[in-house]
Amino acid sequence: MTSVPDPEEEGRPAPDPEHSIAPRKPRTLGGMVYLAVLAVTALGIGLVMLDRWRVGLTLVGGALLCGALARVVVRDDDAGMLGIRRKSVDVATLLLLGSGLVVLAAVIPDQPR
Repeated sequence: MTSVPDPEEEGRPAPDPEHSIAPRKPRTLGGMVYLAVLAVTALGIGLVMLDRWRVGLTLVGGALLCGALARVVVRDDDAGMLGIRRKSVDVATLLLLGSGLVVLAAVIPDQPR
């Protein structure tokens, strides 16, 4: 039977026995908005996979546009996961991607099956 190496001997700190592996709640308003945008995006991708691509793309684009609006409104201290770069870059990126998806879903004509 082999012995388990001691983490202290390998140069790593020992794990905290009080640490829980239970999911944690976001600590900021931006983190909650980020998770909401992520959930709506996953729903939209699911609709795309179910052959409801126009509704799914519109939903994903709308989620990104809502994320852009939230990034404008939420303070930098409360942005959490929603704020990755400077506010202007985050907002511009979310606006560009969100509006692009909404326009794409509206412009592509229906194809006969």
